[in-house]
Amino acid sequence: MKKKLYQYTIELTNGPVTSNLLQRFARSSGSRSIIPNYVKAYKIALDDIEEEVGSFPSLHDFFVRKLRPGSRPLADTGVISPVDGKVEIAGKLHENSRFIVKGQNYSLAELLGSEESANRYANGDYAVLYLSPANYHRIHSPVDGNVSRQFVLGKKSYPVNQSGLLYGKSPISGNYRLITELETAGGRVLVVKVGAMFVNSIELTNTGDRWKKGEEVGYFSFGSTVVLFFEPDCFRFTDNIVAGEPIRVGEALANML
Repeated sequence: MKKKLYQYTIELTNGPVTSNLLQRFARSSGSRSIIPNYVKAYKIALDDIEEEVGSFPSLHDFFVRKLRPGSRPLADTGVISPVDGKVEIAGKLHENSRFIVKGQNYSLAELLGSEESANRYANGDYAVLYLSPANYHRIHSPVDGNVSRQFVLGKKSYPVNQSGLLYGKSPISGNYRLITELETAGGRVLVVKVGAMFVNSIELTNTGDRWKKGEEVGYFSFGSTVVLFFEPDCFRFTDNIVAGEPIRVGEALANML
């Protein structure tokens, strides 16, 4: 009953009108006055941001803030975290190409829109990294690799916070999502950027065909999630990757085998 009520409530409030209103307000000069309360409410650390808080012209500009150079050193591993956030879950795909998040069973074929694409990652590994509204929201490349393909699926987006993952309508495989497949020296890696409630905006800042480990490649305009998928027997998660633990850009995530 709780799950159905939650989904019904979200359907009533999640649409193009509310999405546009939210985006327009967040980008307006009037939203600037909210920034100090936003910082306080989410206990955001300010010592590593590139600009002074008072210099941001809108809440959106603060949300997509940049960090000071050198504030996120890169670990000496094959794969690093592409975002600041929390490790929601990390492990091996189930039943060849299914994965579980907060008790919800997902199909990789549904997420990628293709059974053939999913088969390449059957029996591989995956990690779900959740970004809260408090986190730094720029996305960095987790590996050195060539972009073999990049495509968008989905139209609407539902919450990807704790309640959304628990009660939502399969938000990871159903939400608007921008999928990048990378060819690396160790194997293929999928970087799935998942849109959040109301706002589907996932902006790319690197539109080339080569990603360099640690470089910025894009940003979210709202709290969201990144899911990484690895081909089988190519990568192994490092010991620091534990469900529920925080992680930051550049920290170790996996080694190549």
